[in-house]
Amino acid sequence: MPGARGLVLGALCLLGALGRPLAGRREVSMHFNPGWNDSSVNLLHVQAVGANSTLHYVWSSLGVPAVLLLYTENEHSTLHINWTQLLSPELAGAIWVEPPSSVLHASAVVFTKLFEYDGANASDPAHALFYPPYDLATFSWDSVNQTLNRTALTAAFWGTGPPGTFRNGSIAFQVTAYEESSRDGHLPGLLHTANSSKLEFVMDGVAPRGNSSRFMLEMVMVEGPGRHRRLESVRSIDDEYTPTIFEMVQLVSEPQGTHAGPGFLQWKTTAYGAREAKRENGIRCRYSPLREVNGTLPGPSIAHAYFGKDLGGLAAINISFGGEDGEIYAGTGYLSWSMLLGFGTPPEDAFSPLVVAIMAVALGTPVVLLVAGAIVVLLLQKKRYSEYEPIN
Repeated sequence: MPGARGLVLGALCLLGALGRPLAGRREVSMHFNPGWNDSSVNLLHVQAVGANSTLHYVWSSLGVPAVLLLYTENEHSTLHINWTQLLSPELAGAIWVEPPSSVLHASAVVFTKLFEYDGANASDPAHALFYPPYDLATFSWDSVNQTLNRTALTAAFWGTGPPGTFRNGSIAFQVTAYEESSRDGHLPGLLHTANSSKLEFVMDGVAPRGNSSRFMLEMVMVEGPGRHRRLESVRSIDDEYTPTIFEMVQLVSEPQGTHAGPGFLQWKTTAYGAREAKRENGIRCRYSPLREVNGTLPGPSIAHAYFGKDLGGLAAINISFGGEDGEIYAGTGYLSWSMLLGFGTPPEDAFSPLVVAIMAVALGTPVVLLVAGAIVVLLLQKKRYSEYEPIN
């Protein structure tokens, strides 16, 4: 029937549109301590070159662990590091890009503290009892060169707390860069573009200080002037890629008065309590409202090396791991949480071809039945009236 044929054709067109990969590809390279031979310092430069633009990610555990994101409108832009200045007490200006005018977006995310609180009687951290926090500036970090994989485009910063803390446990910031748009094959199955990278925060064997301890990571955002931040929750009825999780959170920084695009952080409200992430070891995450930070940023960090020591416009957000089902970490001693950071419009999940096909069948079948029923009724009515002779 024409109606059914149109539904099928429409579904096929939609399937084709959703199946197309997101455009854009970059040539990615990773450099450990470029221009410096001492492996006791951890700095990883990830360079992603595309058509008429370059992304520079600078990850470092120098002082407070942080990542610097620079987007340049020049495929030949170069990152420069003055190592003598970077390792001095006055490190402002130690990192810059040539040509300076090519930089359209500059931001940094600084990971300042790891909090631990008692979640026995308060799943909401706002009403919980807190232990003394772990200051990440005091941690010792293994050489990232030991974990650097230039083929897989991955690396990991593993750190341990001061003596007497964590009981042989450790935390890590694991980095993954991307050359093209795709979807991560591991839960939470984040959709990424070539303009984004993934950061995975890991806790492994960290001994809780209480029977009902839960943890919370503090992040501070640093940006240049003239940008507007917004924290938003994006919900979907489709949990195909991350079962039981219907919320995506994204922190978007929009430019004001320029043609530069937005920068973003994006994550799903879930962590996982095992190395092999599965639905059954999921840990629900909470996030605090975005708050302005008054005062100075703890340092030193590579954020100071690029933006200078007088940082303004700071904003912080806390990500807490655990809720009603937050006891999973106590049983496994392992936790991982992933987020994307990048430039441009944040990736947006869409229904997969399988889900679209199911929806097309589910919604199209009743319509076809209604149309067929109406046609049958009309034919019966016409036949009934044709049995009678007209009355003069």
